[in-house]
Amino acid sequence: MAAPLLVCDLPLLMYRSFFALPKSIKGADGQPINALLGTANAVLAACDEHSPRAVVICDGAEGAAYRLDAFPNYHADREPMPDALAHQFALAPKLWSALGWLAMDAGELEADDLMATLARAEAESGGKGLILTGDRDLLQCAAERVSVLLIKPGKGTEVIGPAEVEALLGVRPDQVPDLIALRGDPSDGIPGAPGIGAKTAADLLAQHGSLEAVIESAAEQKPRVSASLQDNAELLRVFLDVATVRNADCELPPDSETNYAAGSEAADVLGMRKLAERLRTSHSA
Repeated sequence: MAAPLLVCDLPLLMYRSFFALPKSIKGADGQPINALLGTANAVLAACDEHSPRAVVICDGAEGAAYRLDAFPNYHADREPMPDALAHQFALAPKLWSALGWLAMDAGELEADDLMATLARAEAESGGKGLILTGDRDLLQCAAERVSVLLIKPGKGTEVIGPAEVEALLGVRPDQVPDLIALRGDPSDGIPGAPGIGAKTAADLLAQHGSLEAVIESAAEQKPRVSASLQDNAELLRVFLDVATVRNADCELPPDSETNYAAGSEAADVLGMRKLAERLRTSHSA
């Protein structure tokens, strides 16, 4: 079986680790190192389980320009990055480089656009893409040769392919953006269609196939649903555009094994003693 290309959601991993792990975990400079530690451990766990041919750590804009232009309230409720987290983002590249992981930035696009592009390109080249994230929006990327390694807080990770997307959400992967447009996504500031929840949205898409077809069916729906679709049709089309990942300008990386020895040395310099010891143990094994 071909080794997958592992692409990792750096912003999500860093934020989740920052708020999940104690701030008392500090590095050599006396500053919190919890986000960096949690992220490194999550990626290493994925490497241990899936033996990727290479690892790409993906970052990008907080809000892609095309999404903000289309819908200015996108990400509007998100708080600025805490200084203690920004400090860890600044420390991260040296650790990734030492581990043999390639850091890539999406520029004006977001990390999810970059991950989707890399995973799709890997599949088109005959390989397999594996996306490490906790963001269900990226379930739209699931395909025959692309899986989402979905983080489930407190329950590890689960490999999600097309069949699992349908079981989880009630729609095909290619319908996920349509589902988001209809039911909304509070984490991104997308309100969806008033009065249409996740189940109704999935049922409408199962019956009609796409957001556009659902809008065209508005006259056949119950009065509340009909009014919501008709009154918000143009805005729902905007939400669909915002929810759909775009192609990023990037190239597939060459094969690169995780360098446990160099990673251990870099972790030691950062004051991450337990991580350094874990990496030394992995290298000696």
